[in-house]
Amino acid sequence: MHPMRGPNAFKLGIFSLNADGGLALTRVPERWLALWHDIVAVAQMADEAGIEFILPIARWKGFGGEVNNREWSFETLTFAAGLAGVTRNIALFSTVHVPMAHPVFVAKALTTVDHASNGRAGLNIVCGWNPEEFAMFGLDLIDKRYEQGLEWFEIMSRIYTEEKPFDFDGAFYKLKNVSGKPRPLQRPRPVTLNAAFSPPGRDFAARAADFLFTTFTEIDKGREHIEDMQKRAKAQGREVGVFTTCHVVCRPSQAEAEEYYHHFAVEMADHASVDHYMGQKEKFSGSHEAEAYRLHRKRFAAGAGTYPLIGTPRHIAEEMVRMHRAGFAGTTVSFVNFKQELPYFIAEVLPLLREAGLRR
Repeated sequence: MHPMRGPNAFKLGIFSLNADGGLALTRVPERWLALWHDIVAVAQMADEAGIEFILPIARWKGFGGEVNNREWSFETLTFAAGLAGVTRNIALFSTVHVPMAHPVFVAKALTTVDHASNGRAGLNIVCGWNPEEFAMFGLDLIDKRYEQGLEWFEIMSRIYTEEKPFDFDGAFYKLKNVSGKPRPLQRPRPVTLNAAFSPPGRDFAARAADFLFTTFTEIDKGREHIEDMQKRAKAQGREVGVFTTCHVVCRPSQAEAEEYYHHFAVEMADHASVDHYMGQKEKFSGSHEAEAYRLHRKRFAAGAGTYPLIGTPRHIAEEMVRMHRAGFAGTTVSFVNFKQELPYFIAEVLPLLREAGLRR
């Protein structure tokens, strides 16, 4: 069974491990450098702890500022393939920009990861939002990117399921005699994710994703996003699980956690990078509630606008219980430094989640 469909009531993933800085736009010297040997160490640590998945971000260009966070990043299909050989159980997602990677190529590459990992591959489908990265590929950011995404997804799905070569005559792809073997070990295809917030994005997720990732400003408001996604999925005759995403500072005391949070996300924030990132996201992405940009600059510096889990192990576990009760299937977590901070999270938070009945 794929880990995303495993028995734990509240699943966990490691997010942005493949990029320097992770999600934090900070200048602290201990910031994550995304060196390969450190990535392997964290992946194996998460695997051993029973964490369900690793989800990388797809970045081609940094966000400027003093340290140009996320300029150093590993391409995600080869990233997953590289980790397949050094892990045993954890799901390995690839995050792919639809306009920048042809569906015939991605179908073959994803199958390769699925075989290399013995059925642990996953695909995070991104239709794109960053015009600066599109320009690197000589592409324009188009209005109908979700329509392109649906054609892309249909082509990949047909490669995995049709017995004979097929032609495809769409608005974005005109292909002849398409086929591809082997097929993935997962049938009919590997597990798919999509991080969507806008109505067109949610409609795309309802048709192409097994799980939606969404943000919120407050946990209780997350219920609205879950209900919206369930309604859209039901209209397509499907069920789509909903995850959220968080950045974590876990310390023995609440004061210690909040002090470090202020240090790296306010005092040592890479402010030019934060300004650039927030401006681009608000203008082109539509990935957050409008009030998030006005009220939560600190969250963007610390974790790309994700929800903050800041405090003691018990506080963080209690927050995750609230997420579960709101209807979320799980969350991703990110840290300023994964290798330094994940061991404490595993040792102190996971037992509390087991006590609460969220994990076995």
